[in-house]
Amino acid sequence: MPSFRILSLDGGGIRGIIPGQVLVALEKKLQKKDPAKPRLADWFDLIAGTSTGGILTCLYLCPDKNNPGRPKFSAEEAVDLYLQNGDNIFDVGFFKSIESLGGVVDEKYSAAPLEKILKNYLGDLQLSELLKPCLITAYDITRRKAQFFNSADVARNGPGWDFYLRDVARATSAAPTYFEPANITALDNKVYPLVDGGVFANNPTMCACVEAFNSNPLLDVTDLKVLSLGTGEANKAYHYSEAKNWGKLGWVVPVLDIMMSGVSETVDFQLQMLFNSAKCPAQYLRLQLDLDDFDDVDSAMDNASEDNMRALENAGQTLAQDSDAQLNAFVSLL
Repeated sequence: MPSFRILSLDGGGIRGIIPGQVLVALEKKLQKKDPAKPRLADWFDLIAGTSTGGILTCLYLCPDKNNPGRPKFSAEEAVDLYLQNGDNIFDVGFFKSIESLGGVVDEKYSAAPLEKILKNYLGDLQLSELLKPCLITAYDITRRKAQFFNSADVARNGPGWDFYLRDVARATSAAPTYFEPANITALDNKVYPLVDGGVFANNPTMCACVEAFNSNPLLDVTDLKVLSLGTGEANKAYHYSEAKNWGKLGWVVPVLDIMMSGVSETVDFQLQMLFNSAKCPAQYLRLQLDLDDFDDVDSAMDNASEDNMRALENAGQTLAQDSDAQLNAFVSLL
């Protein structure tokens, strides 16, 4: 059985710049290994993403209409979506700030700038047109179930499983309190009210591994080669003396923070145990950054100031440099 190669990308808002920079470095290494395969899509059999990772997944697998069968965006062009447009995506605006009371009684940001940017990058491309299988997460708030966008499902099940790619990207990044839910329509006209997949799978790596086994029943753990990238963790402490008096309003932000980091850490632990038990630990690589080591980085998912985006860019480049030996070893596996 040939190996099955998975790239998985966490959620984390503007902090998607961090894994984006690691993948810029990885793509350069892969180009040196084989110049005939210059893009990430050439090297992975499945790319999975949640939220900001879901947007990056769409970009890495996006076909070039002018060059059929080839990816449209390089890793550097993909991360530029954030570096060039982050301040527009997370621009609260004066009237929106007043209307939402700073995000207390309504979502903090209008989704219109994000939707415009996604339209510019992805146009009218459909999920079924992606170059490789994907797994992009969202959550259906009406049907109360996880929603997995998978291009392979369209071939198996028909247009009811197909969507405009820009709508997929909008849905996976509809983070509660930041953006209103995405009300998107499949190509069979069925409507889905969706929020950010980070509410249940901020780290989608385990979901991606299960999808690999589901689509390839003969696969074993030893056949998987998995690269999982986080968006940085700040490990903010919440003290009992403060938390004991919080009500619903006080718990909103801490719960989201704890939930996303807790899910990511748990999935990482499970996969370490899984690959260790299969005696192939080198085939699972998880890269995560401790943002507390960077004094100039604000860990907020929506701080898209020029200074913070450049600090995140530097942090991602530092993670790539510090992980150079690990990335080289992983490239050799591919």
